[in-house]
Amino acid sequence: MSSFVLLLAGVISLSVGSVMGYYTRQSIAKKQVGSIEQKIQKKIAETKKKIEIFSAEAKEKASKIVEMAKKDEDQRRSQSLIKEQFLLKKEDQLDTRFSTLEDKEKEFRAKVEELKKVKESIEKLKQESYEKLEQVSGLSRSVAKKELLTVVEKENEAEILEKIKKLEREGAEKFDDKAKEMVALAIQKCSVSQAQELTVTTVSLPSDEIKGRIIGKEGRNIRTLEKLTGVEIIVDDTPEAVTISGFDPIRRYIAKISLEKLIKDGRIQPGRIEDIVAKTEEEIVSQIKAAGETAAYEIGIIGLDSKIIQLLGRLKFRTSYSQNVLLHSMEVAFLAEALALEIGANAKIAKKAGLLHDIGKAVDHQIEGSHVDIGIKILEKFGCEKEVIDAMKSHHEEYPVETVEAILVQAADAISSARPGARKDNLENYLKRLSELEAIANSFKGVEKTYAIQAGREIRVFARPSEVDDIGCHKLAKDIAGRIQEELRYPGEIKVNVIRENRVIEYAK
Repeated sequence: MSSFVLLLAGVISLSVGSVMGYYTRQSIAKKQVGSIEQKIQKKIAETKKKIEIFSAEAKEKASKIVEMAKKDEDQRRSQSLIKEQFLLKKEDQLDTRFSTLEDKEKEFRAKVEELKKVKESIEKLKQESYEKLEQVSGLSRSVAKKELLTVVEKENEAEILEKIKKLEREGAEKFDDKAKEMVALAIQKCSVSQAQELTVTTVSLPSDEIKGRIIGKEGRNIRTLEKLTGVEIIVDDTPEAVTISGFDPIRRYIAKISLEKLIKDGRIQPGRIEDIVAKTEEEIVSQIKAAGETAAYEIGIIGLDSKIIQLLGRLKFRTSYSQNVLLHSMEVAFLAEALALEIGANAKIAKKAGLLHDIGKAVDHQIEGSHVDIGIKILEKFGCEKEVIDAMKSHHEEYPVETVEAILVQAADAISSARPGARKDNLENYLKRLSELEAIANSFKGVEKTYAIQAGREIRVFARPSEVDDIGCHKLAKDIAGRIQEELRYPGEIKVNVIRENRVIEYAK
């Protein structure tokens, strides 16, 4: 029973404590809420004050901005009005000018129409005057013009002739100086050493005792060597030397190399001669190809067919008037390129055509036809460019000149052939050329005497004064020069000098 009372008392105490605790917390919470609300109210009041301050500042700034915007707008309006007034003024001025121009245009058209009418009336009066003159003179207009020109020409013949001479002289001097400058520059740039080659070659011997061994028993060694090489070996009294004679440079070269090898080897007998000559011929083929490749490399041309290279190398052993044809072809290539660069032509085409212009000479003794025709066939067969063929085929004027490069190749060929020391012409050809020059000049009417001078570089023609006048001398010189160009072949140029001389003799008695 006592424990129950205690338990009941505890429950009651617990309940009373709980109720008291609850009310205590509630009072504390109310106090705390009251303090928070006060703080919130305080914050709200402060915020309202700040908002009022910010609003006042914002309104002040907004009013200032509005005021400035109004000022800017007023300024823009005033500027727009000024511009508008300026444009209106300009428009008025343009309208005024346009109306003025329209009036002037109408006035100009009226004047043009008036001038046309005046011109037509002048032409009509001019035609009528011509018709009246024709009726009075009894001559047509063309006939009268012809007669008038004839009279004027006769009266002013001396003056006309002097002007013609002056123009020709000035033009000739100008172009001659320019041409000389270009040619001199080209020659200076690309001079190639030349050596004249004859039809004989000399082989040095270590002693005269070798001559007997070269001849051999009953001459069998020398006969074998001559038979295999196709040359003539001359063993004479010349000390320590024998001479190889033959028109073919390749044969002479094979004989020379073979003989030198035999002398060095010491075994000179028919069997050994055959072996040495056969080996030398094989070596010559390689040397020919190497010579062609070297020439193409030095000139700077690539892509040539191997057959063309081989034929080009053969030119090393070919001569023309004692001039080595390969060296001549290289010189022509250099000259043609230099001249092409001077005048702005195709230097590559000119150079290649210059190198290959005499390619036909490599086989001209084996194939019928001129070396030009043979060269054209060779280049066409091995796919050479048409421009190169066109440039090389007219270097001897067998074909008409079609391109500027052809003229340059022709000029370069003449320069290389004609310069002193390049070629050695024989006396027969020289005399024949001089006689042909004089015969051509003497065939013209009015020629009294003719002399070829300056080694055929000049022909001096004396005209009969009774048959040829001063103007006729000019025509005679041009006609003679034209005939020489058409009928003769010659290196360089030939000066035609026509002389007309009047001699009047009187005696005082």
